[in-house]
This record gives sequence, structure tokens and C-alpha cells, in this order.
Amino acid sequence: MRGRRLFVLTLACVLSASAVAATPQAASDAAKSTQARQNALVAFQNDLIHVLAPSGDADRLLAAALMARPLPNPSKLNSFHAMIERASRADNAGPAVTWARLADCSPDTQSCPNSDAVTQLVQQAPDNAAVWLVKLSQDVGTLKKDDARQDLAKAASAKLYDDYSGAALKALANAATVLPPPNATLDPNSDAGANGVQMLIAFGSAAGMPQPALRDTATYCEAQAPKDSSVKNDCLKLGQLLEWGSSPLARSLGLHLREVLNADASQQEDARNARRNLVWQVQNFAELSLRAQTDKAQAQHLLALARSGGTQMSLVLAALHDAGLPTDAPTDWQPHKAENE
Repeated sequence: MRGRRLFVLTLACVLSASAVAATPQAASDAAKSTQARQNALVAFQNDLIHVLAPSGDADRLLAAALMARPLPNPSKLNSFHAMIERASRADNAGPAVTWARLADCSPDTQSCPNSDAVTQLVQQAPDNAAVWLVKLSQDVGTLKKDDARQDLAKAASAKLYDDYSGAALKALANAATVLPPPNATLDPNSDAGANGVQMLIAFGSAAGMPQPALRDTATYCEAQAPKDSSVKNDCLKLGQLLEWGSSPLARSLGLHLREVLNADASQQEDARNARRNLVWQVQNFAELSLRAQTDKAQAQHLLALARSGGTQMSLVLAALHDAGLPTDAPTDWQPHKAENE
């Protein structure tokens, strides 16, 4: 299971040192200042966890767990494991908490994803294709071919795809405001102030939510579809569902399946164009996120969108719309051009 996201802010990105330094002494001073702010941010994140930990609310405990996950040497009482276990026992715990429990495992012992969480998700959210793609990846890895085939069929027949990152981000955006950020956490070169810190913690911690190994689904479909028409049909059906999924990565896989498995040339071309637009959307959202590091109004707006709920994909589209940016790429735009600029 991986928690990475295409467009999530990270601490390392935000705190990267300037490429320009007048003198070695200036560079040394800048590095010390950056390290001091990083230490202050880690301490503040620990303070937030301490405040959230006594709660009996599943969302607050989920937020605390995700804040704890990337921290070095957390205490046993406030670790990711401790927080997510407590969240799972809360009266209002739902599938979003169980989904986060997928990451409560040890890659060193090959126990990921958490098998108890997989079993519980199958019971809690049988109409969520994301659940069955987690199981498909698991069954492919253990060479359970018949089970993997059934996982694909159930994913294709599901009603939605949701990796619960939107629910986690909402919980984090609310939790990040329970304490005012200390002055030491603020970027002296930015006017984003406390909102910039809150956004950094909320969006950065959201990267701790796991997601299915979607590449395993792509590999399975590409290998099996040419040999079995029923597999091909299920992969195409799943692809249609993923195109309306909760994350850009899910939508990208859905469009990829249509492009490589659909025999209709017009459908292939439409899928390629849609993927190009998707890259445009993600890259422009990333630019808005970077702007929020130094722009108070932008940071406030993205936090407000996160608190309103929805999915990653709906947040991306809403942010672009509110910024007056088109969701379709210009006709002469290509992803590699943007990367080289």
C-alpha cells in the first residue's frame, strides 16, 4: 500500500532551501533557519496530536493517526498504530478509518496491507471498487488466480470508487485548527501565516492515507484481457467506473484501460485526450497549492474546500473553477512542454 499523491504538498518541498545564496555564511544561516522551522513544525504537529488524542471522535482520532504516521520516533501512546486502533473503536468509526488501518502493518514482515482491515472493508463497503482492487492486488501477490478473477468481477460491478482521501483531508483540515501555530512555525518569507501552516499539515498528512496498488490492476487486465473476453469486458466496465473515481490516479487508470482495451479508435483517442486534460488539471492544482504556501487567501480557500468534504477529484476541479482556470487543456498544450518550462 502506498500513501503518495500526485499533488499533495510535502514538508520537504515546502522547506527546501533557496537555490540562490550570496555567501557560504548566508547559505549556512538559511539552512539553520530552515532546520529550526522544520523542528518547530514537527513539535507543533506533536502538540496537535496530544490535543486530539483524548477525543472519542473517530474523525479527530483519524486525523491524529495520520499526523503521527510520518513523525520520527513517536511515543507508543500517540503512534499511528495507537491512534488508528482507538479510532476504529469509536462509535462513529466508518470505512474511512478501516481504510487507514490498511497501512497499520509492517512492510518488513510482508504483512501489508493489514489483512484484518481488508476483511472488515469487504463487509463495510462491498459496493466500493477500491476495496476489491486492494483485495485483487493481495490475491495476485499470493497467486490466488480464481480469487483475483472474482475480485475483478466484484470491482467491475461496484457502485463507486472511493479511496477515502477526501474524508481524511476533511478530518485533517478541521483538526489542524485546534491550536494556533507558534510563531516559530511560520515562514518569514510568506504572508500565508497560520493558514499556510495549517494547510501544510493537513495536505501533507493526507499523504498518509493508503491507496490500492493500481498498477497491479493495470497489469492484470493487460495480461488477461487478450486471453479472456469476459476479463476484457470486466476491465472495460471497471475502467468506466474508475473514470468517475475519487482520485486523479483512479481516473488515470480508468482512462488507460479504455485506451488500451477498447477496440474503437475514436474511444482510444478520446481517452488519450481526457488523460491529457487530467494531467493539465493536476499540474495546475499543484501550482495553486504551491501558491498557497505564500498566499493567505489561497491557503484559506483550499482549506475551506477541504473542510467542505467531497473527494480529491472534486477538490481539484473546484479549486480550478474558483481560480478561473479551465479544466480542459489548450489545444496546443502537451504535458512534456509544461515539465520543461
